[in-house]
Amino acid sequence: MTAVITQEDQALFVRTKRKQRYKQFIKGILFLLPSIALFSVFLFYPLLRTIYLSFFLTDASGATTVFAGWDNFVTLFQSTIFQQSIKSTFLFVLYTVPLTIVISLFLAIIANEKLKGIGFFRTIFSSTMGISVAAASVFWLYLFHPTIGFLNIIMDTFGLEKVGWLTDPSWALIAVAVTTIWMNIGFTFLILLGGLQSIDKYLYESADVDGAGYFYKLRRITIPMLSPTLFFVVTVTIINAFQTFGQVDILTQGGPQNATNLMVYSIYREAFTNYQFGSASAQAIILFIIILLMTIIQFKLGERKVHYQ
Repeated sequence: MTAVITQEDQALFVRTKRKQRYKQFIKGILFLLPSIALFSVFLFYPLLRTIYLSFFLTDASGATTVFAGWDNFVTLFQSTIFQQSIKSTFLFVLYTVPLTIVISLFLAIIANEKLKGIGFFRTIFSSTMGISVAAASVFWLYLFHPTIGFLNIIMDTFGLEKVGWLTDPSWALIAVAVTTIWMNIGFTFLILLGGLQSIDKYLYESADVDGAGYFYKLRRITIPMLSPTLFFVVTVTIINAFQTFGQVDILTQGGPQNATNLMVYSIYREAFTNYQFGSASAQAIILFIIILLMTIIQFKLGERKVHYQ
């Protein structure tokens, strides 16, 4: 006997499914509520507040006074100091990101070899990850000191002219970049080493049977299989480079001649030294857009070359 499904049964079934989906949605929201609250307080509200302030002039307390519209953004792009800040930031990213990844990858490949005592070197290579930005910056501040700094002592020993690492505009950005590379190597090395150790050993054994050499395996197996980890590392390193602040504040305070006045430090100085919160908010929005565009480009171009297992 064939059961007949009426329109009322169909409507009841649809309502039941809707109720089930609604209950599941409510349960999901309840589970996410703590995260939503935290993101709202520490991310969404500050972002909306920054966008709001970027269209106003403010007083020293941060209260809005005059609606400026797009004038804050127009003034920024006409400012030679802000133009220098953008240029210095992109140069800094260009200096730090490739060298950090190349050095970390080289160290990770070495540390991945089965050698006696390699665990000690793994600890040394990753040790910079446990050093705070302030401590690392003070350490390099003494190395870069014009008279008692270790680097200038070495140069003086070899009869070379001493360099004003942090006082010469030609060298200051490079000095901050070297400090940043040293600080970031630990984290990048650890991530890349984890990626190397996750590669299936069977691939190398098969290559050995075929008589493949070390560099052939490196080019054809290691790098392609490590590409997801490299993609992650490149993306995170670029974002971190654009957000650099601590070492600039301790080493150079944006000088000399604004050579190291990176965008985050420029935002800090504009807001908490000049008390121009509207202009600082406009700079923060521009930095946000730059990082967003760089990340989108990275995903559009870089992810095509990623080989997922």
